[in-house]
Amino acid sequence: MQKELIKQEQEETISAVCTALGEGAIGIIRVSGEKALAVGEQIFKAASGKKLAAYAPNTLVYGHVLDTDGSVVDEVMAVYMKSPHSYTAEDVVEIQCHGGVRSLQKILTLSYAAGARPAEPGEFTKRAFLNGRIDLVQAEAVMDIIKSRSDAALKVAVRQQEGQLSKQVRGLRRELLDVIVNLEAVIDYPEDDIEEITFGNVLTEVNKTVGGVNKLLENAHTGKILREGLKVAIIGKPNVGKSSFLNFLLKEDRAIVSEFAGTTRDVIEEQFLLGGVPLVLADTAGIRDTEDYVERIGVEKSRRILSEAELAIVVLDGSQPLADEDREILELVKGRWYVIIINKSDLGSADVKADLPEEFKTAPVIELSAKTGEGFEAFTEWLQKFVYGDDRHLGDGIYVQNARHERLLQNALTSMNDALAAAEAHLPYDCIMIDLRNAAEYLGEITGDAVRDEIINEIFSKFCIGK
Repeated sequence: MQKELIKQEQEETISAVCTALGEGAIGIIRVSGEKALAVGEQIFKAASGKKLAAYAPNTLVYGHVLDTDGSVVDEVMAVYMKSPHSYTAEDVVEIQCHGGVRSLQKILTLSYAAGARPAEPGEFTKRAFLNGRIDLVQAEAVMDIIKSRSDAALKVAVRQQEGQLSKQVRGLRRELLDVIVNLEAVIDYPEDDIEEITFGNVLTEVNKTVGGVNKLLENAHTGKILREGLKVAIIGKPNVGKSSFLNFLLKEDRAIVSEFAGTTRDVIEEQFLLGGVPLVLADTAGIRDTEDYVERIGVEKSRRILSEAELAIVVLDGSQPLADEDREILELVKGRWYVIIINKSDLGSADVKADLPEEFKTAPVIELSAKTGEGFEAFTEWLQKFVYGDDRHLGDGIYVQNARHERLLQNALTSMNDALAAAEAHLPYDCIMIDLRNAAEYLGEITGDAVRDEIINEIFSKFCIGK
């Protein structure tokens, strides 16, 4: 039933505004489907008097969009792209008009009256996928390109849109399918089976695929940060310079700074780039026991922000000995990713680093001054290394950015490890094949080679209309 519905949707001609709504120099209406040319010719009249079909495909044609009464709606350019040489691999007509809201909405309404229907979110890209022009990874990369927060994120998204990740995943899936085919042959022709060789081949080949999946997962941490931004919480007791640290990073007085403890009573969040790393940075209220009702709310919120953060920046006062409050805050980051900042290096050192509890002696520690900026370069270098590794910049490898891809890779890895355990225990071949088929299915879901219709619909529903 679901497949029939998708087929019916594909047979319909769709239309949408594919530029951002609002005032602009140019707006574009895209029409895609079997009737795209008919819809375009009904609402567009070329200045030459010729039909749009009379021009070579992919030729921009000057003319006007006319209302049903023959009056001019707008002066436009139109282009006809013949299947399969278009974004959707269908017949497509695009009309470029002035970027006013009324003009765009009027032309869109006329396209509906001419036989198109409103496109659903992501339906143009969905059709490109269903028509085989791109795979599911490439389709999802389209939105990653649109939402890129940094040059590095854009570069990774473009690589995925070009098919680098798809090629790698398909290669890994093909390795598993080869093992499955060999096992099926052994089951069908048991007289030719040599048990030790068969189990040995399974272990060798599947371990090779496990290595490939692990390599992809190694870069998933970096990929996720590039796509979504690194969620960072700045924590510490009151008056250690958390707000000064934030202000220096932002190069503006975003947070109030004073010599009085408890100035920051709420969480201040900012998104920005530091050394090519996209950050979602939260300056929290000083964590301490307090009788002040408003400050207590801020402290509880700070604890919640810390629990959600991927990296904690623990700020200590380098001009004073380590206090019990500092030790309590350090306890909060145990088992988490964190870096210790010893602030106020310009005021002299109380040798806080030497006073750190034993389990924090090997932790990353950076001494700096939020007042003078001394030490910030070292912090930026540490952050780049944390995200990108020792090279401190985006390499040429494949970075998994999408949480869906990471989850499916983890599932595939689990199934392959189960298959390896079964092979080591010399369990029946059927047991091994069940796990290998599951692993191949998970990898196929990434590229769309093996994916349910409802998953496809869910993915594209997150796209914007017109894309």
